[in-house]
Amino acid sequence: MSQEKFIESINKSYTTAGASVFLGAGVFQGQILAEAKVNLPLRMMNRHGLVTGATGSGKTRTLQLLAEQLSAAGVPVFMPDMKGDISGMAKEGTTNDKIKERAMALGITHAPSAFPVEIYSLSGKLGAQMRATVTEFGPVLLSKILELNETQAGVLMVLFKYADDKNLPIVDLHDLKKLLAYLSEGEGAKEIKDSYGKISTATSGTILRKLVALEQQGIDQLFGEKSFDIDDLFEKVDGKGVISLLNVSDVQSQPRVFSTFMLALLAELYQALPEAGDLDKPKLVFFLDEAHLLFKDAPKAFLDQIDQVIRLIRSKGVGVFFCTQLTQDVPANVLSQLGNRVHHVIRAFTPNDVKALKDTIKTFPQSEYYDMEQQFTQLGTGQAFITVLNEKGIPTETVVTHLAPPASVMGPLSPDEYQQLLNHSEFYRKYKEAVNPESAFEMLSEKIEAAQQKQAEAQAQKEQASPQRPGGRPRQEKSTFEQVMKSSVTRQIGRELVRGVFGMLFGGSPRRRR
Repeated sequence: MSQEKFIESINKSYTTAGASVFLGAGVFQGQILAEAKVNLPLRMMNRHGLVTGATGSGKTRTLQLLAEQLSAAGVPVFMPDMKGDISGMAKEGTTNDKIKERAMALGITHAPSAFPVEIYSLSGKLGAQMRATVTEFGPVLLSKILELNETQAGVLMVLFKYADDKNLPIVDLHDLKKLLAYLSEGEGAKEIKDSYGKISTATSGTILRKLVALEQQGIDQLFGEKSFDIDDLFEKVDGKGVISLLNVSDVQSQPRVFSTFMLALLAELYQALPEAGDLDKPKLVFFLDEAHLLFKDAPKAFLDQIDQVIRLIRSKGVGVFFCTQLTQDVPANVLSQLGNRVHHVIRAFTPNDVKALKDTIKTFPQSEYYDMEQQFTQLGTGQAFITVLNEKGIPTETVVTHLAPPASVMGPLSPDEYQQLLNHSEFYRKYKEAVNPESAFEMLSEKIEAAQQKQAEAQAQKEQASPQRPGGRPRQEKSTFEQVMKSSVTRQIGRELVRGVFGMLFGGSPRRRR
């Protein structure tokens, strides 16, 4: 097969009439052919995508490349910063010998550039505090974070249903704990027994312990007000889309928390955005890094919610890209909806690796230009097998691509630069201080206090209504001693004692008078 045929085939597949993201150039028989340009149409980026590959294969830089070009095209981006090492997108990059070599091989000129970046944090320590109310989070996602079993998750749903029926806002974990305690005992337990069912002490105790454990991990501050306003994700600066980074490097030990929070954010976008239809470019592209954390040990209700959001959010103008090590990390029903694929090298060191490689190859259109099983294990850093959807929604030719270098700094900002970026951030100031609105905690506390006061008043009225002695004074209640001494049992015992004493003194019992 000739290079000319390869170039013609790639250009036919990847040339677009509208705006596109330039990914790189095709590789054929070990040679990088700059004429074989590989582009991803912007209008197809709401068809979702997948970026995979082994550790060190260049996935992070691929995400950086995509985010930069989307931003340059005026498309806002949201993405997690797993290790705190991509904040450098806010700073213009430099051109070194390696970058010059890569740019020359691709037939492009490397143009260093900076991009507008906002940094968020779940702890509030590394960026603008991202929060959501417990009500916004919902019982399904919260059950995932707390690792509740089916019975416990059902009880959590009862709590949310009761709060919704009674107009009780559940803002933070204090509200949820108060609601749980109220409905597990006393008047609250009686109130819900008929309509919702009884909550066992064991189940409520388990849920409470898990809520306390979450607080001790220092994650409880992500629940509360001010809740994050999703409109802030759609900002633009000088025509460039803002890249919103969620720095999770300080909460990596709680992967369920940050992965589930990102899904909650995505679900809120789905619920809030209007239908948009097919646009020339997406309103927002949402990257979900370390996607395997999202699906690991996930209950069916959770997976169903992901499936629904991914399936339907496309029509809202939002594209979602999953990033993970293996294709198999993503459930089949979700994988089937990811039209754009960027697969870096797969290491086939074990029988399981070989099986994963064969399964991955089956998800690609077959290519006459590559022995894909062999080629997959020989990809270099910054190279990937790519297939995307063309402007007609048809999968493109599978091609090994030498990827373009990012234009910004490929690494983190210095601590001083990082802090300066936060100090100049409008959103850092906006979300810095938490607010404490009236919510379920205060409402239930008032309800309990009112019930106690009513009970006290009833007791007082009962005492006032008790029988009166002559002269208007209330009859004094007999003491326990008096009650005992005047009881029939005590009198009987007294008589028996008297008989016994007379018997000892006079040799017999006293006679009864006739």
